[in-house]
Amino acid sequence: MRADYLIVGQGIAGSVLAWTLHRQGKEVLLVGDSRGHSSSLAAGGVFNPLTGKKLVRTWKADQLFPFLRTFYRQLETELAVSFVHETDVYRPYRSIEEQNSYLATTAEPGFAQFVSTVSDDEHYSPYIHNPFGGLTVTQAGWIDTGIMLRAIRQYFQGLGRYVEQPMDYETLKPEPEGVQWEGRHFRKVIFCEGPEGNKRNPYFHWLPYNPVKGQVLEVEIRDYPIRSIVNQGIFILPYQENICRVGATYTWHDLDWQTTEDGKRFLEEKLSTLLKVPYRIVNQWAGIRPATKDRRPLIGLHPDHPAIGIFNGLGAKGVSLAPYFADEFAGFLDGRKDLSAEVNISRCFSLYYHY
Repeated sequence: MRADYLIVGQGIAGSVLAWTLHRQGKEVLLVGDSRGHSSSLAAGGVFNPLTGKKLVRTWKADQLFPFLRTFYRQLETELAVSFVHETDVYRPYRSIEEQNSYLATTAEPGFAQFVSTVSDDEHYSPYIHNPFGGLTVTQAGWIDTGIMLRAIRQYFQGLGRYVEQPMDYETLKPEPEGVQWEGRHFRKVIFCEGPEGNKRNPYFHWLPYNPVKGQVLEVEIRDYPIRSIVNQGIFILPYQENICRVGATYTWHDLDWQTTEDGKRFLEEKLSTLLKVPYRIVNQWAGIRPATKDRRPLIGLHPDHPAIGIFNGLGAKGVSLAPYFADEFAGFLDGRKDLSAEVNISRCFSLYYHY
């Protein structure tokens, strides 16, 4: 068998890149291991142009958000599934000072397109503590990553282009004009392994990962009519009827996939200051985000093995970053586009040569 690309990892990054290359006419073999842990399946899947306590514009928001909406809607159509949920994000003000600060920030150029001029505070007030009102962020929403990833896997399975197995790096044989893997030849192999890429991968373990553990609660809130995401330190994401997801924690220690009582208490304390109505915890899970030290993705080709590439390090904003940069990387691999210096792993080559 000969193919253009071997994509290793079937999380958000690998799935979006594999689909992008496939739709551009490339022959792709996608390798996944659904028995292992997946930060993509544990993700909230939120895309939000204005984030953080200081209300910061998401990096490259002007390019990312129009692109991702088009990409995911087209993907829904072609896969005949529904997983895109476009909705506002309601941010209750913590104080008059915060209200004044946010209003001043959103008056700056580049912010107005992402905020509503009016927030329906009365709609939220029976359920959410909002004595100072709130700000409504637009062009936001969430992706049901579980549905999306299963649909992409099934699509490639139907083509005979999906392999379910862990990657054994010793079976990968770089060649001058490609790579050999289990008797098959590929122009390139692209690793999209998420947080596992900073531990086991012998080609890219030198990259400056900074993985972050996150925990999420699933809670039952009876007769909760709010369909928007509510965000104030944590998010409340309406997932199904009477079921919401609440998250997430951020910790840089104890980087395992186990839930903790500390994480649960933290989220409950935040939730109790935000939510007025009773709730019941029905589930809790943990994931590890493939974040990086400079908070930028790790994309590009190995300095000594140009047939070996990486598309990783998308962090907590994976659903926002993946479509745009998968398209850019696909163009780079074809020689049609430059790869942004901010994401190109060439910025880290000094670390490789230092090893």
